[in-house]
Amino acid sequence: MNEQEFGFETEAIRTQLDRTQYLEHSVPLYLTSSFVFEDAEDMRASFADEKDRNIYSRYSNPNNNEFVEKVCKMEGAESGFAFASGMAAVYSTLAALLQSGDHIVSAGSVFGATHSLFINYFPKWGIETTYFDIDKPETIESCIKPNTKILFAESPTNPAVDIIDLELLGAIAKKHNLILIIDNCFATPYLQQPIKWGTHLVVHSATKLMDGQGRVLGGVTVGSAELIQKIYLFSRLTGPSLSPFNAWVLSKSLETLSIRLDRHCENALKVAEFLEQHPNVNKVKYPFLKSHPQYAIAQKQMKAGGNIVAFEIKGGLEAGRAFLDKIKLCSLSPNLGDTRTIVTHPASTTHSKLSVDERLKVSITDGLVRVSVGLETVADVIADLEQALS
Repeated sequence: MNEQEFGFETEAIRTQLDRTQYLEHSVPLYLTSSFVFEDAEDMRASFADEKDRNIYSRYSNPNNNEFVEKVCKMEGAESGFAFASGMAAVYSTLAALLQSGDHIVSAGSVFGATHSLFINYFPKWGIETTYFDIDKPETIESCIKPNTKILFAESPTNPAVDIIDLELLGAIAKKHNLILIIDNCFATPYLQQPIKWGTHLVVHSATKLMDGQGRVLGGVTVGSAELIQKIYLFSRLTGPSLSPFNAWVLSKSLETLSIRLDRHCENALKVAEFLEQHPNVNKVKYPFLKSHPQYAIAQKQMKAGGNIVAFEIKGGLEAGRAFLDKIKLCSLSPNLGDTRTIVTHPASTTHSKLSVDERLKVSITDGLVRVSVGLETVADVIADLEQALS
Protein backbone atom coordinates (compact mmCIF):
# COMPACT_ATOMS: atom_id res chain seq x y z
CA MET A 1 0.00 0.00 0.00
CA ASN A 2 3.00 2.32 0.30
CA GLU A 3 3.21 3.46 -3.33
CA GLN A 4 -0.34 3.09 -4.62
CA GLU A 5 -2.84 5.90 -4.18
CA PHE A 6 -6.19 4.89 -2.75
CA GLY A 7 -9.54 6.61 -2.39
CA PHE A 8 -10.54 8.68 0.65
CA GLU A 9 -12.60 5.90 2.23
CA THR A 10 -9.93 3.25 1.67
CA GLU A 11 -7.25 5.42 3.28
CA ALA A 12 -9.55 6.12 6.25
CA ILE A 13 -10.17 2.41 6.80
CA ARG A 14 -6.88 0.78 5.78
CA THR A 15 -4.32 3.20 7.24
CA GLN A 16 -3.28 1.18 10.28
CA LEU A 17 -0.32 0.43 12.50
CA ASP A 18 1.76 -2.63 11.68
CA ARG A 19 0.30 -5.75 13.24
CA THR A 20 1.91 -7.19 16.36
CA GLN A 21 2.93 -10.84 16.73
CA TYR A 22 -0.71 -11.61 17.53
CA LEU A 23 -1.84 -10.60 14.00
CA GLU A 24 -4.86 -8.65 15.23
CA HIS A 25 -7.30 -7.33 12.63
CA SER A 26 -8.31 -4.27 14.68
CA VAL A 27 -5.53 -2.08 16.06
CA PRO A 28 -4.99 -2.59 19.82
CA LEU A 29 -4.86 0.11 22.47
CA TYR A 30 -1.38 1.14 23.60
CA LEU A 31 -2.15 2.29 27.14
CA THR A 32 1.39 2.94 28.27
CA SER A 33 3.02 6.07 29.60
CA SER A 34 6.48 5.18 28.30
CA PHE A 35 8.48 2.81 26.11
CA VAL A 36 11.62 0.74 26.82
CA PHE A 37 14.98 0.69 25.06
CA GLU A 38 17.19 -2.17 23.94
CA ASP A 39 20.43 -0.77 25.38
CA ALA A 40 22.26 2.45 26.29
CA GLU A 41 23.04 3.31 22.64
CA ASP A 42 19.42 2.83 21.60
CA MET A 43 18.35 5.16 24.42
CA ARG A 44 20.98 7.77 23.54
CA ALA A 45 20.13 7.78 19.85
CA SER A 46 16.42 8.01 20.56
CA PHE A 47 16.76 11.05 22.80
CA ALA A 48 19.13 12.64 20.27
CA ASP A 49 16.33 12.37 17.66
CA GLU A 50 18.51 10.08 15.54
CA LYS A 51 15.75 7.48 15.62
CA ASP A 52 12.08 7.92 14.81
CA ARG A 53 10.53 5.96 17.63
CA ASN A 54 8.18 6.27 20.61
CA ILE A 55 9.81 7.41 23.85
CA TYR A 56 7.06 8.75 26.08
CA SER A 57 3.33 9.10 25.39
CA ARG A 58 3.49 12.86 25.98
CA TYR A 59 5.71 12.96 22.88
CA SER A 60 4.07 10.26 20.75
CA ASN A 61 2.15 7.01 21.04
CA PRO A 62 1.26 4.37 18.41
CA ASN A 63 -2.47 5.14 18.63
CA ASN A 64 -1.85 8.87 18.25
CA ASN A 65 0.50 8.20 15.35
CA GLU A 66 -2.15 6.20 13.49
CA PHE A 67 -4.82 8.88 14.02
CA VAL A 68 -2.51 11.66 12.83
CA GLU A 69 -1.38 9.65 9.78
CA LYS A 70 -5.00 9.19 8.72
CA VAL A 71 -5.78 12.90 9.02
CA CYS A 72 -2.60 13.76 7.10
CA LYS A 73 -3.63 11.50 4.24
CA MET A 74 -7.14 12.92 4.23
CA GLU A 75 -5.93 16.53 4.20
CA GLY A 76 -2.94 16.01 1.91
CA ALA A 77 -0.58 17.13 4.69
CA GLU A 78 3.07 16.29 5.31
CA SER A 79 2.91 15.88 9.08
CA GLY A 80 0.77 16.50 12.15
CA PHE A 81 0.32 16.37 15.91
CA ALA A 82 -2.70 15.33 18.00
CA PHE A 83 -3.97 17.27 21.00
CA ALA A 84 -6.24 16.74 24.01
CA SER A 85 -8.90 19.07 22.55
CA GLY A 86 -9.60 21.38 19.65
CA MET A 87 -8.65 24.44 21.68
CA ALA A 88 -5.39 22.78 22.76
CA ALA A 89 -4.68 22.44 19.04
CA VAL A 90 -5.54 26.09 18.33
CA TYR A 91 -3.54 27.48 21.27
CA SER A 92 -0.49 25.26 20.87
CA THR A 93 -0.31 25.82 17.12
CA LEU A 94 -0.35 29.59 17.54
CA ALA A 95 1.84 29.72 20.64
CA ALA A 96 4.52 27.58 19.02
CA LEU A 97 4.82 29.92 16.04
CA LEU A 98 4.36 33.36 17.63
CA GLN A 99 6.56 35.54 19.80
CA SER A 100 6.14 38.87 21.54
CA GLY A 101 5.69 41.64 19.00
CA ASP A 102 4.01 39.46 16.37
CA HIS A 103 0.64 40.28 14.82
CA ILE A 104 -2.28 38.08 13.71
CA VAL A 105 -4.82 38.94 11.03
CA SER A 106 -7.98 36.92 11.62
CA ALA A 107 -11.49 36.67 10.30
CA GLY A 108 -13.81 38.36 12.79
CA SER A 109 -16.08 35.32 12.85
CA VAL A 110 -14.20 32.79 14.97
CA PHE A 111 -15.13 30.37 17.73
CA GLY A 112 -15.72 32.12 21.06
CA ALA A 113 -12.76 30.49 22.83
CA THR A 114 -10.44 31.40 19.96
CA HIS A 115 -11.70 34.99 20.17
CA SER A 116 -10.91 35.01 23.90
CA LEU A 117 -7.35 33.85 23.20
CA PHE A 118 -6.87 36.65 20.70
CA ILE A 119 -8.42 39.39 22.85
CA ASN A 120 -7.83 38.42 26.50
CA TYR A 121 -4.62 36.39 26.59
CA PHE A 122 -2.29 36.96 23.65
CA PRO A 123 -2.10 40.73 24.32
CA LYS A 124 -0.55 39.93 27.73
CA TRP A 125 2.39 38.44 25.81
CA GLY A 126 2.65 41.29 23.31
CA ILE A 127 0.75 39.58 20.49
CA GLU A 128 -1.96 41.64 18.78
CA THR A 129 -4.84 40.61 16.53
CA THR A 130 -6.68 42.59 13.85
CA TYR A 131 -10.03 41.27 12.67
CA PHE A 132 -11.33 41.57 9.12
CA ASP A 133 -14.95 41.42 8.02
CA ILE A 134 -15.49 38.21 6.07
CA ASP A 135 -18.14 39.98 4.01
CA LYS A 136 -15.44 42.44 2.88
CA PRO A 137 -12.48 40.28 1.78
CA GLU A 138 -11.11 43.25 -0.14
CA THR A 139 -10.13 44.77 3.25
CA ILE A 140 -7.88 41.90 4.33
CA GLU A 141 -4.64 43.28 2.93
CA SER A 142 -5.20 46.63 4.63
CA CYS A 143 -5.08 44.81 7.99
CA ILE A 144 -1.60 43.41 7.33
CA LYS A 145 1.29 45.10 9.15
CA PRO A 146 5.09 44.68 8.89
CA ASN A 147 4.97 42.41 11.98
CA THR A 148 2.02 40.28 10.79
CA LYS A 149 2.98 36.62 10.92
CA ILE A 150 -0.26 34.62 10.76
CA LEU A 151 -3.46 34.79 8.73
CA PHE A 152 -6.20 32.82 10.52
CA ALA A 153 -9.76 31.88 9.59
CA GLU A 154 -12.55 29.34 9.95
CA SER A 155 -14.64 28.24 6.99
CA PRO A 156 -17.49 27.59 7.44
CA THR A 157 -17.57 29.88 10.48
CA ASN A 158 -18.99 29.12 13.91
CA PRO A 159 -21.86 29.77 14.51
CA ALA A 160 -23.10 31.86 11.56
CA VAL A 161 -21.95 29.41 8.83
CA ASP A 162 -20.28 32.02 6.64
CA ILE A 163 -17.83 30.93 3.95
CA ILE A 164 -14.39 32.38 3.18
CA ASP A 165 -12.63 32.01 -0.16
CA LEU A 166 -9.67 29.78 0.70
CA GLU A 167 -8.02 30.37 -2.67
CA LEU A 168 -8.05 34.13 -2.02
CA LEU A 169 -6.56 33.67 1.47
CA GLY A 170 -3.88 31.39 0.05
CA ALA A 171 -2.91 34.02 -2.53
CA ILE A 172 -2.76 36.78 0.11
CA ALA A 173 -0.66 34.62 2.43
CA LYS A 174 1.78 33.84 -0.38
CA LYS A 175 2.02 37.49 -1.47
CA HIS A 176 2.80 38.73 2.05
CA ASN A 177 4.79 35.69 3.24
CA LEU A 178 2.29 34.83 5.99
CA ILE A 179 1.47 31.50 7.62
CA LEU A 180 -2.12 30.65 6.68
CA ILE A 181 -3.98 28.60 9.31
CA ILE A 182 -7.51 27.33 8.64
CA ASP A 183 -9.84 25.82 11.23
CA ASN A 184 -11.53 23.11 9.14
CA CYS A 185 -13.70 21.70 11.94
CA PHE A 186 -17.12 22.28 10.34
CA ALA A 187 -16.16 20.85 6.96
CA THR A 188 -13.76 18.02 7.92
CA PRO A 189 -11.24 16.80 5.33
CA TYR A 190 -14.00 14.81 3.64
CA LEU A 191 -15.78 17.96 2.47
CA GLN A 192 -12.85 20.36 2.13
CA GLN A 193 -9.04 20.24 1.98
CA PRO A 194 -7.67 23.77 2.61
CA ILE A 195 -4.08 22.75 1.79
CA LYS A 196 -5.13 22.49 -1.86
CA TRP A 197 -5.80 26.24 -1.79
CA GLY A 198 -2.49 27.32 -0.25
CA THR A 199 -3.09 26.74 3.48
CA HIS A 200 0.01 25.88 5.53
CA LEU A 201 -1.68 24.43 8.62
CA VAL A 202 -5.15 22.94 9.14
CA VAL A 203 -6.64 22.71 12.64
CA HIS A 204 -9.51 20.48 13.77
CA SER A 205 -11.55 19.93 16.88
CA ALA A 206 -11.75 16.16 16.50
CA THR A 207 -14.37 16.25 19.27
CA LYS A 208 -16.94 17.21 16.67
CA LEU A 209 -17.61 15.38 13.39
CA MET A 210 -14.40 13.36 13.47
CA ASP A 211 -15.65 11.53 16.57
CA GLY A 212 -19.24 12.02 15.51
CA GLN A 213 -20.89 10.50 18.56
CA GLY A 214 -20.16 12.94 21.37
CA ARG A 215 -17.81 10.56 23.22
CA VAL A 216 -14.29 11.98 23.46
CA LEU A 217 -12.33 15.22 23.26
CA GLY A 218 -9.52 15.63 20.77
CA GLY A 219 -7.77 18.01 18.43
CA VAL A 220 -5.26 17.78 15.59
CA THR A 221 -3.11 20.11 13.50
CA VAL A 222 -1.65 18.97 10.17
CA GLY A 223 0.30 20.65 7.41
CA SER A 224 3.86 21.65 6.58
CA ALA A 225 6.44 19.32 8.16
CA GLU A 226 8.67 22.30 8.98
CA LEU A 227 5.91 24.08 10.91
CA ILE A 228 4.63 20.90 12.56
CA GLN A 229 8.13 20.22 13.91
CA LYS A 230 8.00 23.56 15.76
CA ILE A 231 4.54 22.72 17.10
CA TYR A 232 5.73 19.25 18.15
CA LEU A 233 8.73 20.60 20.07
CA PHE A 234 6.53 23.12 21.88
CA SER A 235 3.87 20.53 22.65
CA ARG A 236 6.18 17.80 23.94
CA LEU A 237 7.35 20.32 26.54
CA THR A 238 3.97 21.82 27.46
CA GLY A 239 2.03 18.54 27.45
CA PRO A 240 -1.29 19.08 25.59
CA SER A 241 -1.06 15.68 23.85
CA LEU A 242 -4.06 13.48 23.09
CA SER A 243 -4.64 10.41 25.26
CA PRO A 244 -4.02 7.06 23.50
CA PHE A 245 -7.55 5.89 24.31
CA ASN A 246 -9.13 8.95 22.69
CA ALA A 247 -6.79 8.59 19.72
CA TRP A 248 -7.90 4.97 19.29
CA VAL A 249 -11.58 6.01 19.39
CA LEU A 250 -11.00 8.83 16.90
CA SER A 251 -9.01 6.68 14.49
CA LYS A 252 -11.83 4.13 14.42
CA SER A 253 -14.37 6.96 13.96
CA LEU A 254 -12.57 8.21 10.86
CA GLU A 255 -13.36 4.88 9.18
CA THR A 256 -17.01 5.95 8.94
CA LEU A 257 -16.51 9.71 8.46
CA SER A 258 -17.45 9.77 4.78
CA ILE A 259 -20.63 7.71 5.09
CA ARG A 260 -21.73 9.70 8.15
CA LEU A 261 -21.06 13.04 6.45
CA ASP A 262 -23.03 12.02 3.38
CA ARG A 263 -26.13 11.49 5.56
CA HIS A 264 -25.43 14.54 7.74
CA CYS A 265 -25.28 16.75 4.64
CA GLU A 266 -28.37 15.18 3.10
CA ASN A 267 -30.36 15.73 6.29
CA ALA A 268 -29.00 19.25 6.84
CA LEU A 269 -29.99 20.39 3.36
CA LYS A 270 -33.55 19.15 3.92
CA VAL A 271 -33.70 20.95 7.28
CA ALA A 272 -32.37 24.15 5.68
CA GLU A 273 -34.94 23.96 2.87
CA PHE A 274 -37.73 23.46 5.42
CA LEU A 275 -36.59 26.41 7.53
CA GLU A 276 -36.28 28.66 4.51
CA GLN A 277 -40.00 28.28 3.88
CA HIS A 278 -41.16 28.68 7.49
CA PRO A 279 -43.11 31.89 8.23
CA ASN A 280 -41.46 32.36 11.65
CA VAL A 281 -37.93 32.35 10.18
CA ASN A 282 -36.35 35.52 8.83
CA LYS A 283 -33.43 33.91 7.01
CA VAL A 284 -31.42 30.70 6.79
CA LYS A 285 -27.71 30.15 6.19
CA TYR A 286 -26.52 26.84 4.81
CA PRO A 287 -23.55 26.67 2.41
CA PHE A 288 -25.35 24.65 -0.25
CA LEU A 289 -28.53 26.73 -0.27
CA LYS A 290 -28.51 28.99 -3.33
CA SER A 291 -29.60 31.86 -1.07
CA HIS A 292 -26.32 31.68 0.90
CA PRO A 293 -24.26 34.85 0.19
CA GLN A 294 -21.14 32.78 -0.53
CA TYR A 295 -22.91 29.90 -2.30
CA ALA A 296 -20.59 30.06 -5.34
CA ILE A 297 -17.49 29.89 -3.12
CA ALA A 298 -18.93 26.95 -1.17
CA GLN A 299 -19.60 25.14 -4.46
CA LYS A 300 -16.00 25.74 -5.52
CA GLN A 301 -14.21 24.53 -2.39
CA MET A 302 -16.60 22.13 -0.64
CA LYS A 303 -17.92 18.71 -1.64
CA ALA A 304 -21.19 19.29 0.24
CA GLY A 305 -22.62 21.78 2.73
CA GLY A 306 -21.85 20.12 6.06
CA ASN A 307 -24.22 19.48 8.95
CA ILE A 308 -24.58 22.97 10.46
CA VAL A 309 -27.59 25.15 9.66
CA ALA A 310 -27.96 28.66 11.09
CA PHE A 311 -31.28 30.47 11.00
CA GLU A 312 -32.76 33.64 12.45
CA ILE A 313 -36.02 33.18 14.30
CA LYS A 314 -38.49 36.05 14.34
CA GLY A 315 -38.88 37.67 17.76
CA GLY A 316 -35.23 38.02 18.75
CA LEU A 317 -33.71 37.01 22.08
CA GLU A 318 -36.87 35.90 23.87
CA ALA A 319 -38.14 34.00 20.84
CA GLY A 320 -34.84 32.14 20.71
CA ARG A 321 -35.08 31.15 24.38
CA ALA A 322 -38.72 30.12 23.96
CA PHE A 323 -37.75 27.99 20.95
CA LEU A 324 -35.22 26.06 23.06
CA ASP A 325 -37.81 25.47 25.77
CA LYS A 326 -40.22 23.92 23.23
CA ILE A 327 -37.69 21.46 21.79
CA LYS A 328 -38.60 17.83 22.56
CA LEU A 329 -36.53 15.48 20.38
CA CYS A 330 -33.39 17.45 19.62
CA SER A 331 -30.71 18.01 22.27
CA LEU A 332 -29.80 21.30 23.94
CA SER A 333 -26.00 21.21 24.11
CA PRO A 334 -22.97 23.36 23.23
CA ASN A 335 -21.47 20.48 21.23
CA LEU A 336 -21.93 19.79 17.52
CA GLY A 337 -21.19 17.08 14.98
CA ASP A 338 -23.03 14.38 16.93
CA THR A 339 -25.26 11.61 15.59
CA ARG A 340 -27.99 13.40 17.58
CA THR A 341 -29.34 16.73 16.36
CA ILE A 342 -28.34 19.61 18.65
CA VAL A 343 -29.77 23.12 18.81
CA THR A 344 -28.22 26.17 20.47
CA HIS A 345 -29.12 29.85 20.76
CA PRO A 346 -25.73 31.66 20.78
CA ALA A 347 -26.99 35.11 21.91
CA SER A 348 -28.33 33.73 25.21
CA THR A 349 -25.65 31.06 25.78
CA THR A 350 -22.23 30.68 24.12
CA HIS A 351 -21.93 34.34 23.03
CA SER A 352 -24.02 35.98 25.75
CA LYS A 353 -20.97 37.76 27.25
CA LEU A 354 -20.44 39.73 24.06
CA SER A 355 -22.24 43.04 23.59
CA VAL A 356 -24.99 43.30 20.98
CA ASP A 357 -22.64 45.26 18.70
CA GLU A 358 -19.87 42.68 19.12
CA ARG A 359 -22.26 39.87 18.23
CA LEU A 360 -23.62 41.70 15.20
CA LYS A 361 -20.10 42.19 13.85
CA VAL A 362 -19.83 38.40 13.54
CA SER A 363 -23.38 37.86 12.21
CA ILE A 364 -24.85 36.70 15.54
CA THR A 365 -28.27 38.33 15.80
CA ASP A 366 -30.49 38.00 18.87
CA GLY A 367 -32.63 35.45 17.06
CA LEU A 368 -29.84 33.32 15.57
CA VAL A 369 -30.20 29.58 16.20
CA ARG A 370 -27.53 27.03 15.26
CA VAL A 371 -28.64 23.50 14.39
CA SER A 372 -26.14 20.66 14.25
CA VAL A 373 -28.18 18.23 12.17
CA GLY A 374 -27.72 14.60 13.20
CA LEU A 375 -28.44 11.21 11.70
CA GLU A 376 -31.99 10.65 12.94
CA THR A 377 -34.86 10.20 10.50
CA VAL A 378 -34.87 13.71 9.08
CA ALA A 379 -38.68 13.95 9.08
CA ASP A 380 -38.60 13.55 12.87
CA VAL A 381 -36.05 16.33 13.24
CA ILE A 382 -38.10 18.65 11.01
CA ALA A 383 -41.27 17.84 12.96
CA ASP A 384 -39.57 18.79 16.24
CA LEU A 385 -38.27 22.06 14.80
CA GLU A 386 -41.70 22.83 13.33
CA GLN A 387 -43.58 22.37 16.60
CA ALA A 388 -40.97 24.45 18.46
CA LEU A 389 -41.29 27.25 15.90
CA SER A 390 -45.10 27.29 16.01
